[in-house]
Amino acid sequence: MTLAAADTIAGLAKGLAVLESFDTERQRLNATQAAERAGLTRAAARRHLLTLAHLGYLETDGSHFWLSARVLRLAGAYLASSRLPRVIQPALNRLASQTQDVYSAAVLDGDEVVIVARSAGLAPVNPLLAYGRHLGARLPAHATSTGRVLLAALPREQLAAWLRGRELRRITAHTVTAPRAFRALLAQVAEQDYCVATDEHELGVHAVAVPLRTRDGRTVAALNVVLAPGRLSDAQLAADILPRLRAAAGEIRQLL
Repeated sequence: MTLAAADTIAGLAKGLAVLESFDTERQRLNATQAAERAGLTRAAARRHLLTLAHLGYLETDGSHFWLSARVLRLAGAYLASSRLPRVIQPALNRLASQTQDVYSAAVLDGDEVVIVARSAGLAPVNPLLAYGRHLGARLPAHATSTGRVLLAALPREQLAAWLRGRELRRITAHTVTAPRAFRALLAQVAEQDYCVATDEHELGVHAVAVPLRTRDGRTVAALNVVLAPGRLSDAQLAADILPRLRAAAGEIRQLL
């Protein structure tokens, strides 16, 4: 969405940038660190940090700041009011009860994907689940099965804009980072209408994703399953994994 300068509240944008500076890598920030991450002066970052703490969105020890539980009001409001997670959730639960694997759905947000629904409490505890399985987890789009499905579904102009000047971060030795190779990979994903990502975001993690489309054909999310090593073979992919995902995506499509 393009917004005229006269309609923009710069202070709000800066405050949100400071709030978004906190993530799993940087859970506690001081004013200098927040300024660097949000692209502000230290003085401006400090004012925003203090204001957010006053409003209850941050906690502080006087030097460092960290997110408070109040931030969950924002995420909770999305999950409670957005139709997409509510429509997808029953299908994820049903899939997990059938296979004991972990299923999730993600949407594209800039250079990341965000988990908006996941099968909760049905699959056994698995050490692989450090791979961002919780609601709201953000994962790099270029190195994940869901991200590649969503990028491959973008119109040509939007994909070109997303790729333009972007450096694809190497996360493991298997991450595809060369621009030409990545474009070819997305073309393959678009043609086959699914994506398999192995060891690219986290070693030992194998994920398969398919697009979730509305009845008019728009891709609005991606559905994926995470499998343990040894669970993914060409035969299993063709005979069981893909048919199960595509059947669920077809059911969900009728509701979107």
